[in-house]
Amino acid sequence: MEGLSSENLTQVATYFKALSEPNRLQILNCLRQNEHNLTELVQLTTSSPANVSRHLAQLCSLGIVERQSRGNNAFFKIADPAIYELCDFVCDCIARNIESQNKKQQAFLK
Repeated sequence: MEGLSSENLTQVATYFKALSEPNRLQILNCLRQNEHNLTELVQLTTSSPANVSRHLAQLCSLGIVERQSRGNNAFFKIADPAIYELCDFVCDCIARNIESQNKKQQAFLK
């Protein structure tokens, strides 16, 4: 991020902000293996159609998810699979932090 303008940093923050919403992360998890239409995503996430649609619109606007029309249906898929590398990296960091905290807590309890 070094050398980025404040406008570019705002774009980066907007991207991360999109990933800070648990429902959007759940949608990304659903799309990890297969593309889905809105109805399928509603069933998989147990969210309302309006809620899923709103989250998909944001993910599409950022280029994270891609929308393809087929007949009367729109199908959604991941536009750039590298998003999962980022998410997996963050999950690994969180797991390491939890493990470290647990070790510190165990040492304190001894």
